[in-house]
Amino acid sequence: MPKVSVIIPAYNSMTYLPKTLESVLRQTFTDFEVLIINDGSSDNIVEWALQIADPRVRLISQPNQGVSVARNTGITHAQGEYIAFLDADDLWQPTKLEKQVRCLEDNPAVGLVYTWTDFIDESDQPTGVSIVSHAEGNVWKQIVVRDMISTGSSPMIRRECFASVGVFDANISIGEDRDMWTRIAARYPFAVVKEPLTLYRRHSRNTTKNSKKIVHQLRQVIEKSFHSAPLELLYLRNQSYGWMNFFAAWSALLDENNYKDAINYRQQAILHYPQIRYTFIYLRLSLAIAIIRWFGSQTYEEVRGLTRTLRRLMLGAAT
Repeated sequence: MPKVSVIIPAYNSMTYLPKTLESVLRQTFTDFEVLIINDGSSDNIVEWALQIADPRVRLISQPNQGVSVARNTGITHAQGEYIAFLDADDLWQPTKLEKQVRCLEDNPAVGLVYTWTDFIDESDQPTGVSIVSHAEGNVWKQIVVRDMISTGSSPMIRRECFASVGVFDANISIGEDRDMWTRIAARYPFAVVKEPLTLYRRHSRNTTKNSKKIVHQLRQVIEKSFHSAPLELLYLRNQSYGWMNFFAAWSALLDENNYKDAINYRQQAILHYPQIRYTFIYLRLSLAIAIIRWFGSQTYEEVRGLTRTLRRLMLGAAT
């Protein structure tokens, strides 16, 4: 039996899937199986999979039922003690599995270990955006308010967790991973490998590029999370809605070029969680809205590009 089962849901993903699989096969930890779940794709994934020589890789095909069902199919067929999910357009750094396995082996009470994440573009180039969190141990209060994991390609989970909390909710198409991590956090401690070992790809087909859909789906996740929460923790729900609207504002601004919707979402964020106005990222959002409103999105992209260049130069000088 392999130690780790890597589950890759795939739906018409051949643009990036070969690179994604390559990043798994380059792992320094080698005791794994890869289950690619073909979720009713109409591309050439079956023909491509037939040419894969590595016996650790297996293609499982099913009618199109969405990412949650695809992940659940992978869980059903998985043989590993630990399970790691990887979206078909994301990448892993070579030591990701090794360091996560070591963490779970050294901390038998931990149910889930995640990593930091760097964002990349369609050409594998870093965008300058990272997701960094130091949250460990009992993280339910943190994750129910603001998902510090953010991408489904980051965590590695003990197989026993799914027997305890159930599988992914097939009725949720955005935030299904947040729903799962929240359920696990209610019963198990978390750990984090404090390195950007997950690379999250931003491109035109990302499911998180529709602000109205984000709000609709995440509202369902939030209400589900607080349905059975103790009364003394219900105050966190408003904070959760605050951050939901905050990130919807970013999506409306950057993905839909709609600064008016961004302003409305920002106002909703303040109404739910007034303290959000005193965060640095709220200031960044407000500056971005102002630049796009008065000078256009092209000017904002030029400013972002200059900022990224300066950041890279500063990091290079520091090393």
